[in-house]
Order: sequence, then C-alpha cells, then structure tokens
Amino acid sequence: MITENTTSGTFYVFNKKEQSTPIVFIHGVGLTYEIWQPQLNFFKSYSNLSYDILGHGKSSLKKQNINFDDFSNQLIELIDEIKIDKIHLVGFSIGSLIARNFATKYNDRLQSLILLGSIYKRSEQQQKIVNERFDQAKKELKLSRQALKRWFTDKYLENNPDTYEKISSILSGNNMDNFLKVYELFVKHKNDEDFEKINTKTLIMTGEHDNGSTIEMSKQLNNVIKDSKLKIIKGGKHLCGIECADEVNLTIKNFVENND
Repeated sequence: MITENTTSGTFYVFNKKEQSTPIVFIHGVGLTYEIWQPQLNFFKSYSNLSYDILGHGKSSLKKQNINFDDFSNQLIELIDEIKIDKIHLVGFSIGSLIARNFATKYNDRLQSLILLGSIYKRSEQQQKIVNERFDQAKKELKLSRQALKRWFTDKYLENNPDTYEKISSILSGNNMDNFLKVYELFVKHKNDEDFEKINTKTLIMTGEHDNGSTIEMSKQLNNVIKDSKLKIIKGGKHLCGIECADEVNLTIKNFVENND
C-alpha cells in the first residue's frame, strides 16, 4: 500500500509491506524525494519511505535558525507518527549528514545506515570552492544549472535530456530563503558528530568521479565509523544514485538483506 501524506508539515510517500524493515531515503539540498525514483521503483516489493526534508518540495520550514538536530527531529517525528520502529536509513549528500546526525541520537532505531556522497573534512581549497558557490547563490538568488555538470557525466546528460530537465525543474522550484538556510548548513558543516555513538552496520558509498564527496573523504569516513564498509561506484559522479542506479540499487539491496 502506497501512502502519500503530510504529517506535521512533512510530505512523505510510504510504501508499506508487511514483515519488512522500511528503507528510508533522505535526499540532497535543493532537491526533493523524487530523486529517489530509481530506488523506489527497484525496492517496490520492500517497505520504503521517502520524504521532503524541511524547506524542500512540499515540506514546510517555519524556523528562522536551523541546525542538523531539526532534521533529525523531523525524521524521528515522522517515523513515530507512522509507527515505524527500526529502519534502514539511506542518506545522500546533505541527506547523509542528516543521517549521520540521526545515527548519533537515535542509533537504537537503526537496522543499518547507508551514506551516499558524504563529505568529510574538506581541504582548504575544497572549502573555498563551496563557499564561492554559496556566495554566488546568495547573490543571484537562483541555483546554477552548472550543478548538473558536477552531478552527472556529460555523456549521461547528453543521452538523458529528460532527467536534465526534471532535475533543473526541481532546482528552479526551490524557495530560495529556505534553500539558502539549508545550503548554509551544508557549506559550513564541521564534521563534529560524535562518531563513537554510531553503533550500527554502515555502508559508505561515493561515485568514482565525485569531486565534492571524494573517494578520499569516503575512505576517511570508513576509518572513523566502526563496523563500516566502503563501496566506490565505478564511473559515477555525485548523483550516481540515478546515473548508476543498477549498481547502487544492488549494493543497497545486498547490504540491507545482510543486515535485516
């Protein structure tokens, strides 16, 4: 049974199956739950939950000052409301930072944790680049379509104009005040989570050619999160969950089934 609903200001889509620990998907900044369509299709025989994070898509954002705890609170309230106990949690980009924060606070609610395209300790140069992008977004009050060049390979964009238009449409549909609040959290993230509190089986994945969430960052995360595994998606960039969906989906499936 698939339910679309809004709970306490959070829009979500819940595909409920009996006797199945739900897989929960958290999207990236400037995007919506719709980026997970390849995963929602693949995992249609599993319980799965996808939702719009605060200030994105159809989910509201009423607070002026926000932090990552607000996003963890959003998720715990959502799964409590729809009466889910344990989850497999999959976070992408800023969604992976939300998932990391959630795991330090509600580890007992996790069956497993999957971090896709997660940053860790940017270099001075990497930090300078994201600061400049943030300043540009503040100045222009719009999102550059150039982001798609960082998120997909040129060949994929050339062969999939519909995806290009769909993601561009999601980006241009953002409430910029809300977007900038959330984007600032991503840009200024300090990697200050208490990783010792993450005591669940964890999978760390990134695209081979992801320049923002690099292989080196994933390797370092793999070292600081105990009991974690590392998977590099060959040929993938940031949105490898779409471009390399087959490999990403099979990797998630194997990991989830081994930890259910």
